[in-house]
Amino acid sequence: MPLSDTKAKALKPRDKKYLESDSKGLYLEIKPNGTKRWIFRFRLHEKRCDLALGVYPSVSLAKAREAAREAKEYVAQGIDPRDVKRVRRESNLEANRNSFAAVSDEWFAAKMAHLSNSSKDRATLALERDLKPYLGKRPISEIAPPEVLRCLRRIESRGTLETAHRVKRVASQVFRFAVATGRADRDPTTDLTGALTPTKKKHLAAITDPAEVGRLLTAIDEYQGTPVVRAALKLSPLLFCRPGELRKLEWAEINWDARQIELPSEKMKMGQPHIIPLAEQSLAILRELEPLTGRGKYVFPSARGQSRPLSDNGVRTALRSLGYDNETMTAHGFRAMARTLLDEVLGFRVDYIEHQLAHEVKDTLGRAYNRTKHLEQRAAMMQKWADYLDNLKVQTSSTNVITAKFTTR
Repeated sequence: MPLSDTKAKALKPRDKKYLESDSKGLYLEIKPNGTKRWIFRFRLHEKRCDLALGVYPSVSLAKAREAAREAKEYVAQGIDPRDVKRVRRESNLEANRNSFAAVSDEWFAAKMAHLSNSSKDRATLALERDLKPYLGKRPISEIAPPEVLRCLRRIESRGTLETAHRVKRVASQVFRFAVATGRADRDPTTDLTGALTPTKKKHLAAITDPAEVGRLLTAIDEYQGTPVVRAALKLSPLLFCRPGELRKLEWAEINWDARQIELPSEKMKMGQPHIIPLAEQSLAILRELEPLTGRGKYVFPSARGQSRPLSDNGVRTALRSLGYDNETMTAHGFRAMARTLLDEVLGFRVDYIEHQLAHEVKDTLGRAYNRTKHLEQRAAMMQKWADYLDNLKVQTSSTNVITAKFTTR
């Protein structure tokens, strides 16, 4: 008599496992521990064989009967259903290895591990929030442009247009990695050019006119805030590193003997270690600050506690107190200031400047220069830059600003 769900549920374990017949070769195996498993028993090539069909009740009676019916059809064709099951399992494993989620994880480990924490955090957020929930289980070779576009449209619907473009770039890098490793034939995001709502490129405000720079530097010297913020504000134009690199600077990263700051790769946007030579003016500011914060980790600790770095609003708020709003000058704007004046006024080589800005600079063979490239020349440049800024302040105080073309030797 065929089984029913009621009877299957009522079957109790015994000292030894036993079988209860359903019909057409389908049995329910009951083990001493109470586990119940579906078995399809068949004969092929004069041998009796068993095919496991899953555990009850996860696999219902109806599903077990359907699986048994399919297996019986294979047996009728001389095909071992166990071989079919094995091929399907291997195929599923291969599909999982080549899913968008699996490939993106592999890409992240291979390409993002050496980059800064902020870059890794942005990529992680793009993958975990905006891509994997919708594309994660799909074989990466089968993902079509409209599927990616639907993910990006969801982001646009939140009103975050820049995020949509950033997520598209992350997706493109994953697809190109899949192409390079033989898991996909092409990057479907290339078909989405122009599909997203364009964003207005916003340049961070910066002062690059020498006369205005002189007035800004004079205002900075007169700033009456805390010693920590005052020092960070004074060093911002001298070092022109990224604001996050400055405010998270640690005393252990200052090499006093070599007269330079040595930033590790995990702190840098491009994931490469970086050196900032220190001019006499920069060293003087740091030596003045050392008795105040030198016993802690951070050069510029937060007012809320020595264990935290200065807030990312510290320098920005100081600039605003001096009358410079976000449309006039930003903490990041000191980089643009240095980039412009070092090139157009002081006449330094662009590659020296780009190295000091910690931008990616490559040689004629496409190889990235290491952090010590042109270090001697960069040290001389940083000293001349500091002297030039001092000169601008002197000219401002005399109310007779003269812009001269400096030459490098």
